Order: sequence, then structure tokens, then C-alpha cells
Amino acid sequence: MATLCDNVYRRVLKGDLKLLVPEGAPLEKISLEDIENKKIAYTKLLHGEFKVVKEIKEEKKQIECLKIEPGEFTLNLSRELTEYEKSQIIKLPDSHRVSKIERRICKEIKRNWNKGDMKIANILLEGDAGSGKTQMAKALSSNLGLPYTKITCFSDMDKSDVLGSILPVANEEKNDSNKEIEYKYFPSEIVRAFTEGYLLEIQEPTVIRDAAVLMILNSALEPDGTINLPTGVVKRHPDFVAVITTNRNYIGCRPLNEALRDRIQHSEKMDLPEREVMIERAIAKTGFDNVELVSKLVDAIIALDECATANAIHGVAGMRSLFFWVDAIKNGEDIRESMYYKVIYKITTNPDEIRILEEAVENNTSLFIETQSRR
Repeated sequence: MATLCDNVYRRVLKGDLKLLVPEGAPLEKISLEDIENKKIAYTKLLHGEFKVVKEIKEEKKQIECLKIEPGEFTLNLSRELTEYEKSQIIKLPDSHRVSKIERRICKEIKRNWNKGDMKIANILLEGDAGSGKTQMAKALSSNLGLPYTKITCFSDMDKSDVLGSILPVANEEKNDSNKEIEYKYFPSEIVRAFTEGYLLEIQEPTVIRDAAVLMILNSALEPDGTINLPTGVVKRHPDFVAVITTNRNYIGCRPLNEALRDRIQHSEKMDLPEREVMIERAIAKTGFDNVELVSKLVDAIIALDECATANAIHGVAGMRSLFFWVDAIKNGEDIRESMYYKVIYKITTNPDEIRILEEAVENNTSLFIETQSRR
């Protein structure tokens, strides 16, 4: 110990160890009372062992989160769900955290469920990739108690993709090739949800080019909507809820059809969740409980997302990027290095744009001001 103290003393004298002591300021003496009261203590131990000075345990920051109690927003449906339909109700993962938007939508739907023409059953979620649109639709299924299904739209979508198809069916009992071919109608996922009362997520209707398809969707979204099928006209089931999810101003996407938008009864602008929700979700998803570090990673994601938007950089820093970045750091990857291949390179690989994003992190967060502990 004497050798170690002498070594430190000589390094201080030589200037190898920099001590920031104001000139003329007397150094305060360390008293045993201050040590006993933990006024002088340590919070992190890098190496060795303290014999006199005591440790102060860092209290983990507790983050308040919104909650939805089981059954709080469960709807009074017009029919008894079958066992299969019950199995199609989404079971949310433990990492799910309730947001203000989720509570607001559920509250609106529940409140107006039995109000006739004022019923809210067409929802629009519009936002960037990674903002949680599909997760929100699944959360609505869980909270409302409705079976969930979805359809992803595409540019060449035609009427048969919406209405269903009539196809030839092979009959194993009839091997005679001279028999007439039998045909059977197969409903689309849209028709099944529409007639049986599911929660249907309609992904990216903005890419549809065929006006006839949009007209069918417009008719289906009417409160007393109908669809004219090859087998006859079917009416909208009273339990049917449509959730339209679409990205903002992406290549291949057009503005949402005005007539379709007009039939929406509740719409939400989906950005990144609240900061506290992002922190909670990242910790729950990855199991990495360093709240201080995760908070700074969240700040970096927010700064990158805002910078990309402000500078018209066509990329997104979202929740998916955050989850995989936190997971990489939890498993020992370098914080700065992993930021590039988990976040920045997903936004852009243009050198000039990367430089802009780097400056956003440096200037708007404290992530790299000092070395952070990964554990």
C-alpha cells in the first residue's frame, strides 16, 4: 500500500495524473464522520478494494408507465366468440408497454361502441416505419377482445384480392374425366373479417393503383357497408373494426384516397412513442436494465429520427433499431461502433448524411461525453 501511495504521489507531482484543484483553494480534510455518513463514498469500483471509504448503491430509476387493466376496454360483442376466434385474439408480449395513444383509441372505441351512427370502428394510424403501427393494431385486438387478422396491400392488387375468387375444385370421389368441373368460392381475408366481425389491419392501401379496389374498400368502410360478392351481397358485421396503417410519403406510396380518409372516425399521427415508454420497452424487450445508459440510447434514437426528418434524409431511426442496438451493447459490443451498423447505416450510407447524423448525436445527447458502462 505504501508503494502504491508513493507511486501515485510521484505521478501527481510529475503531472502524469491531472488534478483539477482551483488555485488558492484549500483542500478539505476527509473526516471519519463524513465517511460514516457516506458523504464521501464511491458508486462504482473499477479495480481493487476500498478498506475505509464505503459504497453507495445507485438506485435504479423507476419509470412510471400507463396500464390497461384486464377487461377494462373489452367490448360487448354481438355474438359469442368461437374457440378458434378466441385463439386469434392477440396475446401481447411481456415487453409491451401501454402508450397514451393506445389508451386514447381504446377509450374512444369503448365509449362509442353502442352509439349507432357515432360508433367508432374505422381507425387510421399514419406514421414512419418503426413507429409501432402494427403493434398498435395488435394491442387493440388484445384490449378490445377482437380476433385479429391483416391484409397487406400491393400496387397490382385487383378486385379478386378483395372480393375473393371462384376456383375449380378437384373431387377425389369423382375420377371420371367427363364429369363437369366443380367450382367453389373462396372468400378473401377482407371478406372474412368483414362478415365475421374481426379486427382487420389494412396495411399500406396507399400503394393501390386500381380505382375499383379503392371503391370496394370505400363501400366496406361505411357504417352500414356492403360488399357485392360473386355469391351475393354481404353486410358489414356489427363487430367489424378496420385499422388502416400506412407510412408517410415513402417511395411507391401515394396520398391516402380522400374518400377513404373521410370514412375514418379516429386517426392518429404515429411518431416514436413517449421517451419513457421507449425506455421501458427497450429494457423489457432486451433484459438490459442499465436505465441510465438505455435512456441515453433512446435520446440518441430520438435525435437521429428528428435529424433525418429535418434534413430530408430518407431513412428512419425507430424502435426496431433501438431494440437491436441495446441488445448488441448488452452482449458486449462497442456503443459507438454498434450505433453505425444497428442504426445509422439503416438510415443511410451516404457519407455526407452520415456526418450530419453524427453531429446530431454529438450535439444533442450526452451519450459520448464520457465512457459508459455496458453492464
